[in-house]
Amino acid sequence: MKKMQVQGVHHITLVGSTKQSAVDFWQGALGMPFIFEQPNLGKPDENHLYFDPGDGRLLTVFTNESRQDAGRHAPREVGCVEHVAFNVSRATFVQAPARLRDRGIDFIQRDRGFMDSIYLHDPNGLKVELACYKFEAPEGFSAVDVLMKAHALRVERGDHHIGDEHLADAIELLLATRPRLTP
Repeated sequence: MKKMQVQGVHHITLVGSTKQSAVDFWQGALGMPFIFEQPNLGKPDENHLYFDPGDGRLLTVFTNESRQDAGRHAPREVGCVEHVAFNVSRATFVQAPARLRDRGIDFIQRDRGFMDSIYLHDPNGLKVELACYKFEAPEGFSAVDVLMKAHALRVERGDHHIGDEHLADAIELLLATRPRLTP
């Protein structure tokens, strides 16, 4: 085969304002530990901050102490990033609204059928999503396996979007594919 095959997101890099603004939001508000800082090797007037979003990958932010927070929503045009989503546990998701309110951060909460979402903005207007699946993938299967099967059931049944019944039935069907030992 001659095609390239990616194996997941390596990291996401954002253009930020100051170091303190980035640390206050990514570590302070969202709990991503600040790992280290070094110069941006491609642009000497910027620093490169590294944060741990919790999955062994990185979120990085280019900063420059002469910049200010954008104070507006990021553009939503062709070629722009609409939002960046981060996985959170159900326990964190349930507590997030109160914790965001305590920090004075505006947000909206949405039921997406197969997941729940909270949307907020970083200090430079980037839309950030805190996402929590409504299911746990069974051992040996991924969330994508469950979603692909649930989507197939949704289409087969002519339903508008994936709902709880599609998820439950998808998990049941996936588990039925496991080899069973006979007594």
